Amino acid sequence: QVKFVESGGGVVQPGGSLNLSCAASGFIMDYSAIGWFRQAPGKEREGVSCISSRDGITYYVDSVKGRFTISRHNAKKTAYLQMSSLKPEDTAVYYCAKAPSCTVAGGRILSRNMNYWGKGTLVTVSS
Repeated sequence: QVKFVESGGGVVQPGGSLNLSCAASGFIMDYSAIGWFRQAPGKEREGVSCISSRDGITYYVDSVKGRFTISRHNAKKTAYLQMSSLKPEDTAVYYCAKAPSCTVAGGRILSRNMNYWGKGTLVTVSS
């Protein structure tokens, strides 16, 4: 059974940092792209970052470039999202999911073909 468990969320002040983890099980992670998405209250889900399966190419939405870093450790079946210089607008529930490849169009990271979503971890950026 494919499953994702996100962790590492919390409350942080603006300018602070958090490291999110996405623990995967039930499939061979090496063959899947992993995406991080977020959904703020009252807003649609937004793609934040994606890392490809084979060569580890990374993609970011413009609003987090230079502040967030995605990585993966296939042997540990875990993906990570390091977040720094956090802003109040980063407040959201963060989810991970998998797909055969990352889909990027018009500067957006699309959830097309992403499946097996976790329950998410809440990130709150507030003073």
